Amino acid sequence: MEASVRTHDTLNRRLRDRRSPRGTRITPQQRDLVWFEMLHRHGPLSSTYLHEFTAHLCKSAKRTRERLKNLYNESNTPHGGPYLERPWRQFETLDPRRNDLVYDLTERAEQALRDHGLFRAGTPRPSGAWKHSFMVSTITAALHLESLKSSSLRFIFQDEIVPAGKTLRTVVPLRDPRTGRTEERALMPDAIFGIEYTVKKEKLYLLFALEADRNHEPNRAATFNRKSYARTILQYREYLGRSLYKTHLGRKCGMLVLNVTTNLTHLHNILSLVNELTDNRGLSYLLFKTVPQFGGLFRPPKLLPELLHLPWQRPGYEPLCITRA
Repeated sequence: MEASVRTHDTLNRRLRDRRSPRGTRITPQQRDLVWFEMLHRHGPLSSTYLHEFTAHLCKSAKRTRERLKNLYNESNTPHGGPYLERPWRQFETLDPRRNDLVYDLTERAEQALRDHGLFRAGTPRPSGAWKHSFMVSTITAALHLESLKSSSLRFIFQDEIVPAGKTLRTVVPLRDPRTGRTEERALMPDAIFGIEYTVKKEKLYLLFALEADRNHEPNRAATFNRKSYARTILQYREYLGRSLYKTHLGRKCGMLVLNVTTNLTHLHNILSLVNELTDNRGLSYLLFKTVPQFGGLFRPPKLLPELLHLPWQRPGYEPLCITRA
């Protein structure tokens, strides 16, 4: 006889990383579908972010957490199983019970999106290590949420920008300053999105490439075969400076690169590297900001309005606020 799976701790609290269904019937509601779509188009998100996307439908954060809990635990659904996952890597931290829970989709939620015409087969997902992927999806969701508060801004999802059948990966030729040889290496932003600006009834557009770094990427590497910030800077100098992105993505508007790292020391080292590689001319389209909540012990950050509303640093140029085109 198999031993029963333990679902509660010694204080009789539900274990957060194990399902304990109670047989409650769960049928997707309007706000559930909003959550499914945001997870589908951004990636894994915390309960705080999911609540913010539907606060206009239900103001109670407590009721949001309860509903998310049921969508995770309960298997009595029209699609034959739970709709949400709790990625297990979020529990690899000190006292995870003090953190917001992070959710992602199951195949049943994806089928629910298909049933309602909301599933996008070409929607890319954040790649790489899970904590890095969560950082990427949180950043794009934070910018999206803040744009919803403005009548003059509209967030444009990656699946609206990248043409069908294309990926973010593209080959960029660049000159190795140490050897003088031209090399070809793949460039793949962590995400691409856009913002539509309404200025005096005119629509203006900007694209953004996102580079999220939890201070795990070296500033330099011995060869171009290994990814480094030096190689990335040189690649973006070609990709944006020579407008290669317009051919790659089939778009005519301008583009900026948002670089998010986790501490000021690392940021200053990267800014110095940009100035070194450009003979102190800087690059106006490389923007930088630190979000220390993504460093050290894993703890899902609360909302990050500063990503949209506060200026980004630019090597060799004045800081820039991306609320204006």
